[in-house]
Amino acid sequence: MIRQIKDIINRRQLILTLAASDFKKRFIGSYLGVFWIFMQPIVSIVIYYFVFQIGFKSNPVENMPYVLWLMPGIIPWFFFNDTLQSGVSTLSSYKHLVKKMVFRIDILPLIKVVSSLFIHFIFIFILMLVFLIFGESPSVWWLQTIYYLICNIMLVTGLVYLTSAINVFVKDTNQIVSIFLQFGFWIAPIMWDISRMPEEIHWILRLNPFTYIVDGFRDCFVYHVGFWTKPYMALYFWIFTLVIFMGGVKLFKKMEPHFADVL
Repeated sequence: MIRQIKDIINRRQLILTLAASDFKKRFIGSYLGVFWIFMQPIVSIVIYYFVFQIGFKSNPVENMPYVLWLMPGIIPWFFFNDTLQSGVSTLSSYKHLVKKMVFRIDILPLIKVVSSLFIHFIFIFILMLVFLIFGESPSVWWLQTIYYLICNIMLVTGLVYLTSAINVFVKDTNQIVSIFLQFGFWIAPIMWDISRMPEEIHWILRLNPFTYIVDGFRDCFVYHVGFWTKPYMALYFWIFTLVIFMGGVKLFKKMEPHFADVL
């Protein structure tokens, strides 16, 4: 893992260049360009606001609009969802590079992660701006976003390495991941408050590692709770994430010699 991090640092300029190129490819040929990348998430937030705030009168936090409670939970999901969906087909979309013997293809999954990060940084800025518009004061707790952002990056990077390698040999992986993401969206406490569920099943719900990230972002912006107050959740999350990350990288490396032949 340490070697992998060193390789990333040494090749950071190439990764950033390819990620910027990947980002631009998303809206080439579109009249409104990058606007469409932000339109769908914003529309989703507006719809959920009207359904849950206006329709169901949902208000998990007293004296706080539902949209302020929703956004810290759903914005990290947008990054996770976008990165994993695009990351599954990384190798097939860059098959021309995979077939080049001199190119280190193990950086390709990172290109998708960094490309999605460009958008995610803007959404985090929008999140802070919305809190300010609603009269919330800037808080030192917002700095914890950096920690939970790293958590999200590590989890999704491991999954991208894992799924992109499998997708070369099992073409149904893309569809399986799409179903997994639809299911994962609703079992994570993004739209609903975990405290309203029966207490005896809380431990089951917290087995979902993304719950830690959702709770963490809300701790930064809504509840103002430090990440060090949840040591057991942090321990479980990092054990799970590091297993996925190291397992994904190891599988990718093991299958790497066969990618060019299959593609």
